[in-house]
Amino acid sequence: MKTHYDAYLFDLDGTLVDSAPDIGAALNHSLVLAKLPSVSLDLVRHWIGHGSRMLVHQALLHQQMQPEDQLIDQLIEPFLSYYVAHIADHSQLYPNTLDTLIELKQRGARLAIVTNKLTELSVPLLTALGLKASFDLIVCGDTTANPKPAADPIQHVLDTFKIESHQALMIGDSDADIGAARAAKVDVVCLRDGYNHGVDVSSLNPDRVIDNLNELL
Repeated sequence: MKTHYDAYLFDLDGTLVDSAPDIGAALNHSLVLAKLPSVSLDLVRHWIGHGSRMLVHQALLHQQMQPEDQLIDQLIEPFLSYYVAHIADHSQLYPNTLDTLIELKQRGARLAIVTNKLTELSVPLLTALGLKASFDLIVCGDTTANPKPAADPIQHVLDTFKIESHQALMIGDSDADIGAARAAKVDVVCLRDGYNHGVDVSSLNPDRVIDNLNELL
């Protein structure tokens, strides 16, 4: 790993923002409407990272139900509607997030979001938390043909910034981030306590594991 990169690519949920409380509230809203039991916040934290449909899919598996597309469709609309309306009621930035982004920008680095969250959810969340202006590019789960762990979202950033893979660093919290980084041949750092599906991220062999974003500095 290098000590400085021309571009820093950040996952969103579990990396910059602790968004699980609002995601969990929206998921439980949709489950209760469907007359299904609600789920705990701890479970929600394990399920975040592969997009809204996979979140609902995981919740249905937990209810010992077949996660068929028709049932996911039934749950996803109230989930998204509720979440958009309550996008940042309880979500908050992790410690030192804004200071770290500001310092990286002042050093001349370009910053991008690379998330599997839908654009219609990512942009309002970034705006509500005062982060949107920090980023030169926002790549969401519906921006490219394939989301993380495919290389597509990271390659989109490299192409847009006109840089090579060795000039970029991916910062995330899960196997999706590491998989995408490896596929795109960029270095990858993981937050130890993000949304990592109950897996110790050090066992996934990122280039480095950090406890706080300011360790990037």
